Amino acid sequence: MQLSVKGKQIDVGDALRKHVESQLKDITGKYFSDTLDAHVTFSREAHMFRADIAVHAARGILLQSNGSAAEPYPAFDQAAGRIAERLRRHKNKLKHHNHANIRQEEAFLANSFVLKGDEHEEEVGANPVIVAEMTTPIETLTVSEAVMRLDLGDLPALLFKSRAHGGFNMIYRRPDGNIGWIDPANATAATARA
Repeated sequence: MQLSVKGKQIDVGDALRKHVESQLKDITGKYFSDTLDAHVTFSREAHMFRADIAVHAARGILLQSNGSAAEPYPAFDQAAGRIAERLRRHKNKLKHHNHANIRQEEAFLANSFVLKGDEHEEEVGANPVIVAEMTTPIETLTVSEAVMRLDLGDLPALLFKSRAHGGFNMIYRRPDGNIGWIDPANATAATARA
């Protein structure tokens, strides 16, 4: 596993790096034979330390988490604990993902943009200000796989192509904690029947 441990306004020593490497190898090693890479960033927020973790565990599997505490070690342990809990929850799906012959379909590429938020009312005419522009792969998944990736990546929403019918679907985390699923193909079929 290629590991990057960085600090923002904090010096990350060798002991903390070794702790991070040991914990991440233990957590990911139970479910993935060869983790691709991991990035851990420590930062200070007032009197608290924050640890942000991003692990590319396998093709298409991104684990993300963060934690805050008065010291860097507990902040990291909190974030790592969240990843471990998510992995335990999705253990059976991950085993299926790693060992079954899942069709590797080419991802659909789409442009994605980061726009300035509402607090920056610096729009040029009616167009929002674009902060970043990139290409994002939209993978073909089952709804179950998409929910697993939403949960493991701690994402607010995920757009994917449905393996069942090939149309675009979206899942998102609702304010009540449940997950919403938008499937325009079902709406089109229901409208056509009516």
